[in-house]
Amino acid sequence: MKNIIKDDILFMDKHYVYILKCKDSSLYTGWTTDIEKRLKAHNSGKGAKYTKSRKPVELVYKEEFDNKSDALRREAAIKSLTRKQKLALINKH
Repeated sequence: MKNIIKDDILFMDKHYVYILKCKDSSLYTGWTTDIEKRLKAHNSGKGAKYTKSRKPVELVYKEEFDNKSDALRREAAIKSLTRKQKLALINKH
């Protein structure tokens, strides 16, 4: 019974890949299981080192995944894009 409950809980967890627009107009890509909490962390200076000196940040894009591995693969793919490609992705949604 515990395994079924555990599996259900794991399945219900959502993972997000997101892009933030920083104060200096640069873009930051990351992943999280809680978008609101992570955005607050970035804006309070407790997020990534990169965004600490570039706040405030604004959420401009997100994708939802059912598991961490898919989210991390997508994060890596987005990070490999050029700025122009990232902006096209943002503008498409």
